[in-house]
Amino acid sequence: MNATTRPLTFEEAEYQHLLFYSRVTCIVAIVLVMAGVGLDATFYPSEVVPFAVARVVVSALIGLTLWSYGRPYGETHVRLLTHFWIALPQLMIAWMIFRTDGEGSIYFVGLTFAISGIGIFLPLSMREALGFSTFTLGVYLLACIFRDQGVRDWATLLGRLIFMLFYAVIAVTIAVYSSVWRRRTFELQTEVQAQKDALIEQNRALAEVKGQLIQREKMAAIGTLSAGLLHELNNPVNYSLMAVNMGLSVPAAQGDPMLKESLEDAREGLTRVQNIVSDLKTFAYQKQGEDTMRPFLLEHAIRSAVRLDGYDLKGIDVVITLPQDTHVMGDEPAIIGVLINLLSNAALALQKAGRAAPRIEVQAQESGDRLRLSVRDNGCGIEPENLGRVFEPFFTTRDVGAGLGLGLSVSYGIVQRHGGTLSVDSVAGEWTEFTFDLPRPAP
Repeated sequence: MNATTRPLTFEEAEYQHLLFYSRVTCIVAIVLVMAGVGLDATFYPSEVVPFAVARVVVSALIGLTLWSYGRPYGETHVRLLTHFWIALPQLMIAWMIFRTDGEGSIYFVGLTFAISGIGIFLPLSMREALGFSTFTLGVYLLACIFRDQGVRDWATLLGRLIFMLFYAVIAVTIAVYSSVWRRRTFELQTEVQAQKDALIEQNRALAEVKGQLIQREKMAAIGTLSAGLLHELNNPVNYSLMAVNMGLSVPAAQGDPMLKESLEDAREGLTRVQNIVSDLKTFAYQKQGEDTMRPFLLEHAIRSAVRLDGYDLKGIDVVITLPQDTHVMGDEPAIIGVLINLLSNAALALQKAGRAAPRIEVQAQESGDRLRLSVRDNGCGIEPENLGRVFEPFFTTRDVGAGLGLGLSVSYGIVQRHGGTLSVDSVAGEWTEFTFDLPRPAP
């Protein structure tokens, strides 16, 4: 059962059950009615022609009923049409009994077969089975009483009525217990479907947890790498910066414009390396189990994310608009990870769109006791059919091997942990905007 599909009620399931078996039984009835021509030729050869005409008419009416099941009227009046066509063979057989030997006619067997067959194959209620059986006994009795010769052997008539009554009791009993069985089967199927839906939801939750664990492992790997880089890069970078600054202070450097420019370029490059290492400290020194909800400057987190995602953002105009105070409460490393993910996705969308002026707008604004942040790009946008699935674990529109589809689902969980909601809005082919908010520190 899908979220978009309403489950059937028992009455609707019973209706479909009746429609299916009524169609099948119509076909069986037509075959048996027409096959009875052989009985006519064997027992009553003088009646073959009128009986054959009657069989053709009854078969045609049953076939017309079968045809109507595929039409609007037939689909809405299945039960009424079923009552109509199951009465036709009984009336035909009663007429044959009337024209032949009355209570002595072999055709009474056809009535008993009809009672048992209809009771077994059609999902009738107890009242319907009782009514059908009573109708059959009634037409048989009338056919025997009102024939020209009347009833010649009352003992035979009574015996055959009792015999048919036995079949009627069987048919009613089957109808009662079949109805109970169908209801219990429906309840069991409904319960199984509910358990299946619950299992699907649990699997989805497990997939989301798995995605978060994978993301944590990735972040831990970055932390381990960063810790090593701090030792390996910090000291030589600092020494190099000191050397460059000393070189710039030498009179010879001041007197040689080319040398001075080269030293300043070197200082700028070393400063950028120093900033990257400083940003990686955020991941390197985050300890497990530590209280992560601490105040930090969102502005610093944004600029760290922009620097760390600098390769993807080459050639893209990143516009940052922030209020004067950007203090928020939260897990700074995790928020930087969210921002990196949003900026990377925006850069990919801009790359697909091939804009002449690619642009990403990062904007924060006050929202009560929270700070709302939006990341908007003028890239290729998101197709409407995919918009509701972007936060599903392992959902991705990237090429195979280009991503696992975990970034946004993990980011959603991180924002949710901060008491907010990561939302998306987009117009396919024009723009996409992701928005989330973070709590402010208590004054």
